[in-house]
Amino acid sequence: MIYRRLPGFPGWFARSPFAELERMRRQMDRLFEDWMTPRPVSGVFPLINLTETQENYYLRAELPGMTASDLDIQATANSVSISGERKIPAENHNARYHRREREAGKFSRVVGLPGEINPDKVEARLENGILTVVVPKAEASKPRQITVK
Repeated sequence: MIYRRLPGFPGWFARSPFAELERMRRQMDRLFEDWMTPRPVSGVFPLINLTETQENYYLRAELPGMTASDLDIQATANSVSISGERKIPAENHNARYHRREREAGKFSRVVGLPGEINPDKVEARLENGILTVVVPKAEASKPRQITVK
């Protein structure tokens, strides 16, 4: 009689009684390794919306608790950079955190724009924690109305 082993079919030979325990130990090690490894902060601060009209791009960023002196805004031919430092008042040194979601520190976001801009005419204002940057389009990138004769 010829014996042919099929995958997944129980064999004639019993597996070691510790094989299943070893498999479970490896899975638990993998679970704890994923759980204990510190995750890097995503770095998506501030949250930004970018919209456009025929004349301008509008970049709006959420920056609660920040002042205009905390920000540095720079514009190039086709991008806008927002950087600064978010400061959060220090807690009492005896305080125990139950949840900590607000982070302090330096940040920087560079937003690429779909067309060329006029960096000399960029305007920014900060009201109620919302930064609004008005970025005028370059004349070459504005759509032109063509009349048919």
